[in-house]
Amino acid sequence: MIIGLTGGIGSGKSAAANFFQNEGVTVIDADQLAREVINPNSQGFQSVVDYFGSRIIGEDGSIDRAQLREEIFDDQDKKKALESITHPLVRDLMSERIASSTSPYLIIMVPLIFETNSMSAYNRILVIDCDATLQMKRASLRDNNSSEQIQKILDSQCSRSERLSIANDVIPNNDSLENLKTRSLAMHKFYLELCKK
Repeated sequence: MIIGLTGGIGSGKSAAANFFQNEGVTVIDADQLAREVINPNSQGFQSVVDYFGSRIIGEDGSIDRAQLREEIFDDQDKKKALESITHPLVRDLMSERIASSTSPYLIIMVPLIFETNSMSAYNRILVIDCDATLQMKRASLRDNNSSEQIQKILDSQCSRSERLSIANDVIPNNDSLENLKTRSLAMHKFYLELCKK
């Protein structure tokens, strides 16, 4: 059973994923895979540099992700070009990780399930939900981004109601980390029961 774990920026996806991982569940982070496929000396790295030019290479020789984000943020053609390079590589890497997983079910952490219309790739979709003011507060604390930058990211993501419309399961995360943990562990037990059926 494959669970798609999603939520807006600052919702607590990563924290929830860690609780599942601590219970021995395989968690695959799509964002992490997207970083791996453009590591230096990889096919993805070379293709991205061929398209965008050497200006996106940082001082340490790897792709400067902030610079790359700048390049594609307001340019749909560049964004599509980047996706056409990275998405197939991410899919292949994800298939390998899924095949090697030994946990009863696994979680794929994906920020944009609604936006990419990829609901059918998962048996169930779990949304970590929190209200927008809290998202903004958490995201600013975590990333040191300005509220304008965070608002831009929020605007590029689907709305809270759109995200909830695709959910099979929802974990509210408007209070403490301890409560998030309790709810995540309850959901873990629920998924284990589903796996037995």
